[in-house]
Amino acid sequence: MISEKFKNNNVILASASPRRQELFKELHIPFSIEIKPVDEVYSTDLKGEEITNYLAILKAKAFDKTIKEKDIIITSDTIVWLDDKALEKPKNKVEAIEMLQKISGKSHQVITSVCIKTFSKQIVFSDTTIVNFKTLSDEEINFYVENYQPFDKAGAYGIQEWIGFIGVTSINGSYFNVMGLPVNKLHEELKKL
Repeated sequence: MISEKFKNNNVILASASPRRQELFKELHIPFSIEIKPVDEVYSTDLKGEEITNYLAILKAKAFDKTIKEKDIIITSDTIVWLDDKALEKPKNKVEAIEMLQKISGKSHQVITSVCIKTFSKQIVFSDTTIVNFKTLSDEEINFYVENYQPFDKAGAYGIQEWIGFIGVTSINGSYFNVMGLPVNKLHEELKKL
């Protein structure tokens, strides 16, 4: 089993996301959580997975001075990509409503990048899932934002929440990627380490 492989390592998931933590637990690899503050600013020239790759690497770079030989740092970043623009986390209720109005009745991409950093190397990969939404009514959008307050979620929604149940008509790709961690790809990359 993969958990045996990492028993002599210190696997660190550098993410405050409860969804990522929950998904990572399911890999049955012992890990701890350590988050270093990072100013998530990127060049406007970056597009799609270039953004998430850059930010996942930036989050891993924060460990440069403290990483030890047995450490395996895992960082991640997710965006919703729609009409050639990134929808990140909404800052407030108004932004959340606007984002949901933008994705209503359309398909968008959810892009997640993961950076695995050890003392001697770094691997970066990304995954993309296409999500199709029905046309959402203002009532549905307002109900969701009011009751779920999706301010910690890219694109202002969680596929595993009420809005996903009633709004997502189909997806093409990994469901878990939309939750914020492409666990199947991560598992494969960790096996190669």
